[in-house]
Amino acid sequence: MFYDETKIYVKAGDGGDGCVAFRREKYVPFGGPAGGDGGKGGDVLLYVDTHLNTLYRFSRKRHFRAGRGEHGRGKKQHGAFGEGVRVPVPPGTIVYDAGSDELLGDLTEPGQELIVARGGRGGKGNARFATSTNQAPRMAEHGLSGNERWLRLELKLLADVGLAGMPNAGKSTLLAAMTAARPKIAPYPFTTLQPNLGVVVLDPETEFVMADIPGLIEGASEGKGLGHEFLRHIERTRVLIHLLDGLSADPLADFAAINRELEAFGHGLMEKPQLAVLNKMDMPEARGRWPEIKAALEAQGYPAMAISALTKENTRELLYRAAQMLAELPDEETLPKELPVFRLGEDDAVFDILREEEDVWRVRGRRVERLAEMTIWNLEEAVRRFRWTLERMGVTDALEEAGVQLGDTVCIGEQELVWEE
Repeated sequence: MFYDETKIYVKAGDGGDGCVAFRREKYVPFGGPAGGDGGKGGDVLLYVDTHLNTLYRFSRKRHFRAGRGEHGRGKKQHGAFGEGVRVPVPPGTIVYDAGSDELLGDLTEPGQELIVARGGRGGKGNARFATSTNQAPRMAEHGLSGNERWLRLELKLLADVGLAGMPNAGKSTLLAAMTAARPKIAPYPFTTLQPNLGVVVLDPETEFVMADIPGLIEGASEGKGLGHEFLRHIERTRVLIHLLDGLSADPLADFAAINRELEAFGHGLMEKPQLAVLNKMDMPEARGRWPEIKAALEAQGYPAMAISALTKENTRELLYRAAQMLAELPDEETLPKELPVFRLGEDDAVFDILREEEDVWRVRGRRVERLAEMTIWNLEEAVRRFRWTLERMGVTDALEEAGVQLGDTVCIGEQELVWEE
């Protein structure tokens, strides 16, 4: 089975906690605070592995978790970073957030990387909070949790030339005749159930990748037959060889039907250069109708050729013509090698206040929730710092204006706090 779509779960490592410690050595006067920071959690990233061509490996392993950062220790020893996880994917993999359906990245180039879950920041140790007015701070921070999410991976084959057409038009025969690919070939519809790739080498300077797309039928863009599942693979091709069955009842009607499906599917398929090719010229019936079909195709503005994939008649000329069409196309834009996913926006300090019940309030906002998560609540100085930061951010005034009362519950992230003066 050809695996070209799947879901995976990724969880980055949590950051390590900061440490509260003091240096007390005989010959070190004024040792002071010596608590080290926690280590950062490991990231989860996807990278392109050119040795892969399907998403089959994810049918056996779908969960990927990075290591958490170590906690800080005394003598200002910082915790080690958590071990990251690198997940290989085939070229042509598109990554979506499964929850929001947001496009996160498009992995096409060898070595290209995409961070899909960023590890949590390590908490600061008490050595980081020492000031001239507070030379012995007894406070530290928890590490932040690493990002976690479900991802949807979708594979679109990377090929220069795509073979499109009705079932049994001879696409697999042509691919097998001109490349080392060995697709299944049989005289019945839908022999090809999955796309096949082959490398065409015409001479030392001319080579390209050709894909055999499973046969399309009328209604493919609406999910009929096998077309809806595989139409997206044509998106990656730059030139289409539209193969017509020379023994079909009406090859021109087949040509028009497939083009209607390409247009209905959208995604720029009809803008791709098409080379219309009548196959099975080894049969007298196909050879006799070729002049009429050629005139009709050229009248519609399509370059036309006739071949026999079985006897290889005119096939080399066809491939040189396809190579020429590729060479005339402008170069495609390349993507940067690394695409960061998680960024801190300008609205990082923005927060919202919601009243969930009569005496229950919730404060939402990236910065304020992160602050609550990192606060160590059994350290008095850490709690005082939390209150002071809320005042500076304007959260305290906003809650009072909203009508919070003594004894009400205020929820920030996973913390439930009681409002006091």
